[in-house]
Amino acid sequence: MVQFITEIIGKEVPQDPRIEELKYWCGEFHRLNLAPPYKGGSLGNLSFRLKTDEDPFIITGSRVGLKDKLPDDCFVTVHSCDLEEGIVFARGMKEPSSESRLHFAIYNRRKDVNAIFHGHSEEILACSDKLKIPQTKQKAPHGSIELVQSVLEILDDEFFLVMKDHGFISLGKTMKGAGEHTLEMYKMSL
Repeated sequence: MVQFITEIIGKEVPQDPRIEELKYWCGEFHRLNLAPPYKGGSLGNLSFRLKTDEDPFIITGSRVGLKDKLPDDCFVTVHSCDLEEGIVFARGMKEPSSESRLHFAIYNRRKDVNAIFHGHSEEILACSDKLKIPQTKQKAPHGSIELVQSVLEILDDEFFLVMKDHGFISLGKTMKGAGEHTLEMYKMSL
């Protein structure tokens, strides 16, 4: 359930050659069950920042099942967010992911982050204490401003963290970095 209003400012499908790399990582998240499927989509979302030091990003659309060979219209460009009013300004053929406000807030806070991968690996979540992964203090509903605030409280300079009773976030200077952080945590959790 999306907990914000989407203001669609255009129906253009994102055009960026880096979408091919994002598709690759969507396929990996699907293959390794890092973003398990559910009726109507996958439990996870992946994004990358369009330009260094700017907030706009491309993210998987809402209710998109992560898998191999996703078409370009499964991605949405988020241009900005009004976090207080709960409005996401986006372009694309789909609604942006329910975690778009979270991605926006992280990109806004951390100019060194250019990719954010979010998933729900049971293996990683079960081992988060053993692996000493920073974790939010309380559970918050997905897509909520409370979830955004709980992540910002512990974000600091971390590149991998867990949202209590929700999932994980892997941050990277590149998509490869965010993907490799995830794979490393996944291997250590097996």
